[in-house]
Amino acid sequence: MRCLLIQERRKPGVGIENGMLEVAAGKVRAYENVFDALRREVAEETGLRLTRIGGEETALTRTVNGYAVMSYTPFCTTQNLSGGYSIILHSFLCEAEGELLAQTDETRNLRWLSLDECRTRLQTRPEEFYPLHINALSLYLGQEKP
Repeated sequence: MRCLLIQERRKPGVGIENGMLEVAAGKVRAYENVFDALRREVAEETGLRLTRIGGEETALTRTVNGYAVMSYTPFCTTQNLSGGYSIILHSFLCEAEGELLAQTDETRNLRWLSLDECRTRLQTRPEEFYPLHINALSLYLGQEKP
């Protein structure tokens, strides 16, 4: 059965966003390869090791005039147009293995949800989800047959 890893957001100083459902996410450090950042953030927040990241196999890197530049295609890109702070979020489809952490400083209640359960919760209670993840989750769940 295909599932999504969902967690409750617990980040210091974010107020009403705490407790919302989200997928693992984080920030890319200066000059960090986005795929390395994704592996690091998922490991830190969940304990899992990514075995596949969609789009990594087609990423293109070139070095010219002292600039190393990488182009890649995420599954979905989301920008908030209002809210707590400005952000652009790249979502990737990944596969992982390992044992889930019980919790971290930033997350609680990590769990696997069936696609049907996630689809139902997203349709009936979208306010439970972190707003920046709703469109990517909806896009993914719309492509996966119930």
